[in-house]
Amino acid sequence: MSLPEHDVLVVGGGGAGLRAAIAVAAEHESLSVGMVSKVYPMRSHTVSAEGGAAAVMRDDDDFDSHAFDTIKGSDFLADQDVVEAFVKEARDEAIQLEHWGCPWSRDPDGRVSVRAFGGMTVKRTLYAADKTGFHMLHALFQTSLQYSQIARYDEWYVTSLIEDDGRICGVTALNLRSGSVRPIPAKSVIICTGGGGRIFPFTTNAAIKTGDGMALAYRVGCPLKDMEFVQYHPTGLPGTGILMTEASRGEGGYLINNKGDRYLSEYLPSKMELGPRDMVSRAFVHEERAGRVFDGPYGAYVHLDLRHLGEKKIDERIPFVRELTKNYVGIDPVHEPIPVRPVVHYMMGGVHTDIDGATPLKGLFAAGETACVSINGANRLGSNSLSECLVFGARAGRAAARNALDQPSPADAMLEATARDQQQRLTDTFFKSQAGTERTADIRTDLQKTMEQGAGIYRTEEELEQTCQDIVSLRERYAALTVDDHSQVFNTDLIAALELGSMLDVAETVAQAALLRQESRGSHSRSDFESRDDERFLQHSLAFKEEGRPRIEYLPATITRWQPEERTY
Repeated sequence: MSLPEHDVLVVGGGGAGLRAAIAVAAEHESLSVGMVSKVYPMRSHTVSAEGGAAAVMRDDDDFDSHAFDTIKGSDFLADQDVVEAFVKEARDEAIQLEHWGCPWSRDPDGRVSVRAFGGMTVKRTLYAADKTGFHMLHALFQTSLQYSQIARYDEWYVTSLIEDDGRICGVTALNLRSGSVRPIPAKSVIICTGGGGRIFPFTTNAAIKTGDGMALAYRVGCPLKDMEFVQYHPTGLPGTGILMTEASRGEGGYLINNKGDRYLSEYLPSKMELGPRDMVSRAFVHEERAGRVFDGPYGAYVHLDLRHLGEKKIDERIPFVRELTKNYVGIDPVHEPIPVRPVVHYMMGGVHTDIDGATPLKGLFAAGETACVSINGANRLGSNSLSECLVFGARAGRAAARNALDQPSPADAMLEATARDQQQRLTDTFFKSQAGTERTADIRTDLQKTMEQGAGIYRTEEELEQTCQDIVSLRERYAALTVDDHSQVFNTDLIAALELGSMLDVAETVAQAALLRQESRGSHSRSDFESRDDERFLQHSLAFKEEGRPRIEYLPATITRWQPEERTY
């Protein structure tokens, strides 16, 4: 028997998902909202965001400035009509979030504090010390509890989207507590499951960020947009990938090479440590090639030096950085510099949506890092992502609600049949009577290795072609995968195997789209095509699932007021 039908079903319980659910419930008291998440909402990756959320709040700032910084940061691939809407609504969302309980840090005069962030021309990043995502998620989660029409399915893993007569009408989901697959019908579905940074070995992303939502949409025919653009954050801890927030540099931290020099003076003299993330990460590679980095057990690194800030400022503005470095590397940044290196942080690409989060498939919506709307283009400016979750989570919620108002309920027989098929698929695929020869961890490690080698900070045709071929081989190995744990309750081995399937889908779109984009733009740097090529590639890539490699098509970027120019800082 299926679970109760919902008008709107949100897949994912992080910032975008919670904001979407609240938008539905606040504006349509008659609509039922379901929220499905493979983890308890407060364990969503939004909780890890540290630095802040961008919004125009001061007299020395304006919407046009925020829009242009975002567009320039995107290397002019962002859709400008979407950016213009985003910067206007970001302020309203920041104010609303405070009303819901987010404790923005304040200046002595009572104004909400703002700090500098990379690629921004003025200070416009609101923050709550350096635990912004934590406080933001708390405020959203507590607000969601006020609405009785929001039902949660915590620790359920969505295995498929249900399609009927050309529209999405629910999901099948695995209840981790029971091991059973059940249908959850809905008139609209919003995917808000975050990115897929775990396809790389060194990442700030939580273990849960395996591209599940992207893969779900991709498998039912929805294209993934701009997947070749993967952002490296220049300051992650070697080995763990734990983020040393950009707020560290926003508050005045230095990046120092093994010569004791602030080496960014050579690459970004006007911005230094506050250059955009793609450029700062590439500068590290150049320093490494020149032999001006430190060597450690987890490879090359440079120093993030905060000592000149003093203990008082560090404890007031970035206390979590001090806590993390003490706990994970045994360093007190008040007295010692922090070892850092570029690590994968964010995927600019995702499920193709319009400005209201609607995908090309009727009844399916997406928001947050899962989606590509696109405000980020080829490179996201730090602190825009939390604002994006709020703005487009709300937009997707409202649009999904409107869609649900005039949709019929799906047929019970079809729902039950789909769930039975999914249950049987899991049994046939992973619980073979004759044990397979492959294990999840081995394939996952090899996937991460080939992605780092071929689709990392710098890319070439030869390396990308090899990565594409490697993924084909990994898919063949995946077909021989077996799960040793056959228990029904909290079978994490099974979940890891399902996540690996998503990772393979996502990785393949990244590699193939990168192979075909023969230019360098934003985070996509081709050593064999070093220049930006607006004549051929001022357009978004669209990856469609097909037998063999993904099919790549292109969609022109939307230009409204700002013509592309050379991107210099």
